[in-house]
Amino acid sequence: MNGSAIGEPAATLALWDFRRRVADLYRAAREGGPGEGPWRRWRAGRDRLFATHDQSPLGPAARAAFSSLEFFPYDPAWRMTARVEPVETRRVGAVHSAAGETPLIRFGRVRLPDPANVTLSVFWIDVYGGGVFVPFRDATAGETTYGGGRYLVDTIKGADLGHEDAAIVLDFNYAYHPSCVHDPRWSCPLAPPDNHLQIRIEAGERLGSPSG
Repeated sequence: MNGSAIGEPAATLALWDFRRRVADLYRAAREGGPGEGPWRRWRAGRDRLFATHDQSPLGPAARAAFSSLEFFPYDPAWRMTARVEPVETRRVGAVHSAAGETPLIRFGRVRLPDPANVTLSVFWIDVYGGGVFVPFRDATAGETTYGGGRYLVDTIKGADLGHEDAAIVLDFNYAYHPSCVHDPRWSCPLAPPDNHLQIRIEAGERLGSPSG
């Protein structure tokens, strides 16, 4: 989904390792279930990857000064299970933060319960292998979160908290910024207009100077 260092074998294998470790963090979160404890362990694991891994979204200088990513306080109200409702499929191009776009197919939608009371489109990433993708942009964008939105589900990277039949787990406490927020060498797909929300979702990763 993001720009990468494909080319040199060592860098390519390091990227493979990074994605596997991200998937491991989400597997542990799924096994841990709901609650602040598994979320804090997931955060600590991401911080370690950002600080130490060769394929960290951060450049070397930023990595050396890094402490931790900023998050809103954990809020259990922002964890929910939502049924994916069928919709008429539609092709969408997710514009990137830099050049290019990612082809998506809108194949469903989820309704968030009160107090949110909005719908989010659920996309299939229309490239080899594919994957489910749920980006969103809410009313905090451009203020306390990135103007291009955040990611909630991205199964190509193993970033998901599971599903049961036609219902998927959505936990906005795990929402995270795309890599382009941390370094302009990355080019990331931005949330399509379908998923531009007028509500404020003060959960998940936020902007701010990385600190403890």
